[in-house]
Amino acid sequence: MEDQNWSCLGDRARLHPDRPLIINGTTGDTLTYAEVDQRSNRLAHYLYSLGLRPGDHIAMVLENNIRCMEIGWAALRAGLLLTAVNRFLTPDEAAYIIADSGSKAVISSLAMRELAESLSTRMPGCPIRLMADGTIDGWQSYEDAVARFPATPLPDERLGALMLYSSGTTGQPKGILRAPHSDKVHEYLDPFRKKQFAGWGFFEGMVYLSTAPLYHSAPLGWVLQMGAVGATVVYMEKFDAEKALALVQQYRVSHSQWVATMFVRMLKLPEATRKAYDLSSLRCATHSAAPCPVDVKLAMIDWWGPIIHEYYGATEGNGMTMIDTADYLAHPGSVGRAVVGIPHICDDDGNELPPGQSGLIYFERDRQPFHYHNDPEKTESARHPRHPNWTAVGDVGYLDQDGYLYLTDRKTFMIISGGVNIYPQAIEDALVTHPKVGDAAVIGVPDAEMGESVKAIIEPAEGVAPSAELAEELIGYLRGKVARYMIPKSVDFIERMPRLQTGKLYKQELRKRYWEAAGKSVEAPLTKSLETTCSTKT
Repeated sequence: MEDQNWSCLGDRARLHPDRPLIINGTTGDTLTYAEVDQRSNRLAHYLYSLGLRPGDHIAMVLENNIRCMEIGWAALRAGLLLTAVNRFLTPDEAAYIIADSGSKAVISSLAMRELAESLSTRMPGCPIRLMADGTIDGWQSYEDAVARFPATPLPDERLGALMLYSSGTTGQPKGILRAPHSDKVHEYLDPFRKKQFAGWGFFEGMVYLSTAPLYHSAPLGWVLQMGAVGATVVYMEKFDAEKALALVQQYRVSHSQWVATMFVRMLKLPEATRKAYDLSSLRCATHSAAPCPVDVKLAMIDWWGPIIHEYYGATEGNGMTMIDTADYLAHPGSVGRAVVGIPHICDDDGNELPPGQSGLIYFERDRQPFHYHNDPEKTESARHPRHPNWTAVGDVGYLDQDGYLYLTDRKTFMIISGGVNIYPQAIEDALVTHPKVGDAAVIGVPDAEMGESVKAIIEPAEGVAPSAELAEELIGYLRGKVARYMIPKSVDFIERMPRLQTGKLYKQELRKRYWEAAGKSVEAPLTKSLETTCSTKT
């Protein structure tokens, strides 16, 4: 990566004012470096005029909106903590995050007016409410609010940060505040990030495709970091498999970030469609957020070549692993070796396990790298019982003899059937490769004899009808691919899987429906969109 000493938006804007910084891949709307620099300065001055100071919190409730870049950089150069709220949350859920974060200002948009209107009566502690692209009652025009303020930087810029919330897939979301590495805006890209980007071939003037929601940690963080790299960002309002390929061709995208479900959807496009687009500009495709089935990863490598890179880490930033294509082919299924922190695999009592045995994944750091906002008990619970500088976020996996990490599942998703621990990920990875499966989830449901039994929930592929015959076919497909005791005892079909826009499966919702109904019927309807339930014998 060139010009690593120039590591903030203002410096890049002075070097390349007319270079496109962010492009809406749906509409083609574009903002240059100079425009984002000026807009972010105006917003920073506006917030400062209202009394906000470094360490204060603001929130944004937006769709994938071109203004996410200027709002993010306004917070970064004003020393503020920015919380991006998942736009798919209910009003009560969104209001909880805004209140819990202590946000003094909220920025939304006319496209989000339905949620924003519901929030109006739920944010008594947040008096500053701005709406871009139009207004509704109770919200002030974003454009009018910032228009009269200077387009030059604050006299004393301080580096802010993101304080994002956990996805809530296993409980109430918690704000995650990572320990800052600096308060200087020019040091926004820390030494590790520069080294990481250099290893992936990032360069001045590169084109980065952002495929995921900008309320999520990695997509938003990377989009903002591109402003320090000197890149052009092309973002998708909503992921579409073929549209993503078209954008790579149209903008000669060099770098991109994906999740495993996107790989699955692209691979299931007709072969003629996949071959219709010129992807030769791609130099690096990274993926993370959720484990990728081995067969899917190998198929992507076969299609795109040795440009696939994977990294594993949590929003908490307690550790990170990375793996490139060559190492993956030598260690299929691995998420790589640690590049941040020292990994330790421990049992429920905190005893370290030998290579090959699954347990809770801890990372050892010199200091506590994060804390959960307003929740010291949860922060403390993330620590190892005897090693306070070892922290875990709930993921389960194992290390091989060479120190490569393999993810098994999240501890909270483990199924205990007849005293046997079953991790659903391997079953899901096998099911999703079946051509008639669009998406798959495996959960434990109440079982009077075994405690829990294994249930598969299937979203059929487009054009495929759910049926008892398909359920039997899927059970047969699993035989020989997973251990006998892991084969589901029943299969349900659902119209649409409750998967978060980040690619993570919302298993809490799936489990809740069955467990709450356990007193009535184990096979209670999952959602109104459930079409068929098929029980099978193994």
